[in-house]
Amino acid sequence: MRPHRHHTPRPTPTPGKSLWLYGLHPVAAALANPNRLLRRLVLTEEAEATLTAAAPRPWPVAPERIDRARLDQMLGRDAVHQGIALLADPLSPPTLQALLERPGPVLVLDQVTDPRNVGAILRSAAAFAAAGVIVQDRHSPEETGALARAAAGALETMPMIRAVNLARTLVALKAAGLWTVGLAANAPPLRGESYRNRRIALVLGAEGDGLRRLTRETCDETAGLSMPGTMESLNVSAAATVALYELSRDGTAP
Repeated sequence: MRPHRHHTPRPTPTPGKSLWLYGLHPVAAALANPNRLLRRLVLTEEAEATLTAAAPRPWPVAPERIDRARLDQMLGRDAVHQGIALLADPLSPPTLQALLERPGPVLVLDQVTDPRNVGAILRSAAAFAAAGVIVQDRHSPEETGALARAAAGALETMPMIRAVNLARTLVALKAAGLWTVGLAANAPPLRGESYRNRRIALVLGAEGDGLRRLTRETCDETAGLSMPGTMESLNVSAAATVALYELSRDGTAP
């Protein structure tokens, strides 16, 4: 007999903090995450088989049938929900120490405010086996369905913590043995082989403005991306992906 997938007891939901996750990959990943507090699962008739294929039953919550028009009304017409939505509580963030116990580089986001960019960075971080993502508490998006959708399931597996003081957090990362590299325009190109024996914290600045002065000055060094084409810059999530690839292609990311 096949064992129940969700054998780990889930915490008790906290009232007033729930959000709607939507789309096949975010919902399937949340159903498989024993640390996610689940409340309601709503599905259109045609989406039920799709979700069953991606997340085999039994599910931790019983599904409720809903029509697509009602789901559009609940989530907004801009939400690409694929007929699937899950009401859940936000994840409890790990401590910095727990994040650093995981292998791989750490990504630090300095006032990256667009939830789609943060979600895409989480997805790239998962693809390149990063340890986790650190965001600034006051100038970063809350956990939302749009962020989870852009992360395509990585929100459930990639630790993300919120730091009140980013410069102080960078100092803590240095004390833990990480080499902090700020990604900046007009800096020497990032070369993976330069960090072969170092664990890296890659620091990325806000869309358009880049790193703040204090953040840049707190980093051990700054580096740029080698772009021989005609564009001078990349979207921050694209830049994160290129930088993570550069760090990993020579086997340099621990």
